[in-house]
Amino acid sequence: MVEDTFSAAHQLFGYDGPCEKLHGHTFKVQVFIKGSNLKKEGFLLDFKEIKSILKENLAEFDHTNLNELGYFKKENPTSENIARALYLKLIKILPIIKVTVWESPNASAAYYE
Repeated sequence: MVEDTFSAAHQLFGYDGPCEKLHGHTFKVQVFIKGSNLKKEGFLLDFKEIKSILKENLAEFDHTNLNELGYFKKENPTSENIARALYLKLIKILPIIKVTVWESPNASAAYYE
């Protein structure tokens, strides 16, 4: 598992509460990798390589209004939907099993198939 963060704003349309207003978070993202064929060095993938791929893919989300991204034109950018969008994006590149998005230190959502 590797993790990184990004900062972004979002608002949850149709939500009855303060999160309906535009607000921001520093989201923490954890990516869990799977595999059974280790390299001769004894690891599946180099953490440095996974971190680099994650950082590259989070750049699109960082310091944006998530509601304006294509992923969220028809649905709210909840932690659940962010996790799904990242999973579907990263599964094309990495052998992931799960993506977890933390909206705060004690609230997260995970997506896996």
